[in-house]
Amino acid sequence: MASKRRDEPEIRADELLRSEFRVVPVPVEKIAKYLEAQIRFSPLDEDISGMIFIKGGIPIIGVNSLHHPHRQRFTIAHEIGHLIMHRPMITAEVHVDSQYPVLMRDASSATGEKREEVEANRFASALLVPRDLLDKELKARPFDIDGQSPMDELAKKFRVSKQMLEFRITNLPFSR
Repeated sequence: MASKRRDEPEIRADELLRSEFRVVPVPVEKIAKYLEAQIRFSPLDEDISGMIFIKGGIPIIGVNSLHHPHRQRFTIAHEIGHLIMHRPMITAEVHVDSQYPVLMRDASSATGEKREEVEANRFASALLVPRDLLDKELKARPFDIDGQSPMDELAKKFRVSKQMLEFRITNLPFSR
């Protein structure tokens, strides 16, 4: 049962990837629109990548416009993960003001201390780099994970950071 729980972010991301979204690079902004979420880009403090909150029943994904586009894509995917997996918590986690409760993606999101943040990160990596598309890319070319150029090329193709791609490859679930 623990394995199923660990794989849940992967399964939930895969379920969301309808055929029109299962392309490289995965169109996270279109997925957000499909989920009726609005994306708002604005400058935020450096240590805040993004947030999600509900306003008038509409999910709003806030993204730090000062961050690299690959990080912005990850932030959108991460917040979509919260929307899919943790929607009831969005209104109970952090209060920016008395009207709009919010979940924020900040420096503590990557520490592994909060289960919801770990799950949203795993969801984001599975959404941005779907296993079947990654397998297809890996089979299509000679690939050495220690080689710089192939990892850089693959990260560029998926429009993700090299670090995120390495995390994804290293943490792929074995059972399917």
